[in-house]
Amino acid sequence: MEEHPIILMTRCIAIFIVRRTCWRCLATVRGQHQHRGMSRSSVVERARSKTTEVFHPIEELEQQGVLATDVKKLREAGIVTCLGVLQRPRRLLLDIKGLSEAKVDKIMAAARTAAGDVSYRSGTECLAVRQRVFHLRTGSDALDTLLGGGLESASITEVYGEYRCGKTQLCHTLAVTAQAADESHAGRVVYIDTEGNFRPERIRAIATRFSIDADDVLENIAHARAYTTDQQLELLREAAALMCESRFALVIVDSATALYRVDYSGRGELSARQQHLNQFMSTLGKLAEEFNVCALVTNQVQACPDGAAAMFSSNPLKPIGGHIMAHASTTRLALRKGRGEQRIAKLVDSPCLPEGEATFEINAGGIADATD
Repeated sequence: MEEHPIILMTRCIAIFIVRRTCWRCLATVRGQHQHRGMSRSSVVERARSKTTEVFHPIEELEQQGVLATDVKKLREAGIVTCLGVLQRPRRLLLDIKGLSEAKVDKIMAAARTAAGDVSYRSGTECLAVRQRVFHLRTGSDALDTLLGGGLESASITEVYGEYRCGKTQLCHTLAVTAQAADESHAGRVVYIDTEGNFRPERIRAIATRFSIDADDVLENIAHARAYTTDQQLELLREAAALMCESRFALVIVDSATALYRVDYSGRGELSARQQHLNQFMSTLGKLAEEFNVCALVTNQVQACPDGAAAMFSSNPLKPIGGHIMAHASTTRLALRKGRGEQRIAKLVDSPCLPEGEATFEINAGGIADATD
């Protein structure tokens, strides 16, 4: 017996409503799960934002009403981030061609807005920011222990000593270990070479020790040869532009003072030399802090000119650069030769680590723990 058309239509409508309701319930449940997943992710991002300061590209000033042409002038002057504007004295901003006092005031106000809170912080907030700091391994466990875990980011580590004491070998080893770190800390390397001692074949040998593809390691090293102190400073400013484009973990300057001994001579140019060196070290420190990278500089030494003082000193050699280098460097390591290929590192200065010594050696794989 055939059903009445109205009854058949009613039954079809009922089935359609039930199925539609079920699909809506299922979609609601899926949406809740996705929403919960997004909530966890957003919590992680918020927690990360509290402990990690993200740099703000200079182009963000356009969102604050700054003309694109003025932003272009800032970038051409070597300023690539909003914080970089605030780190530059007002009088130097006025020296940029085409920027009037009114424009500079507007740019600085816009930079403060874009860069966020650059005023006072509580000690708790400072501690949270410090959580972003990481350490790069040197290749020697003993040296890492001396440094509190390795080379510290967001600060400058200075290594000084006479020739053939391991300064450049340490630079080469760290250029590899910076890429062998965990994913959250690994990154490319800026290598400013002022003495012509960079050797790609040495990088290959060290990469083999750490079981990393040597071609990839070399590809991730941005090397530049500097011949004058002005070029050395300009290369450092260009490095900031590179860091806006990709992740970097380490900046190496080998060495920081060699060209200053060439470009400036005598006591008559001492003031100009120290002022230029101070500007270079200040720029490096700001770069390391803003982009949270490790900064490693090597330094040459000179014989103590005071013979009487050297007679009663355990080490008659002292680093070049005087108080400028001493105050600009966060951590200072003095290297000296030991027995055979062994070298001794002495922690001379650190804001949070005690003085001490560590022995390591130099082998085919770079810096390594000393063997008896």
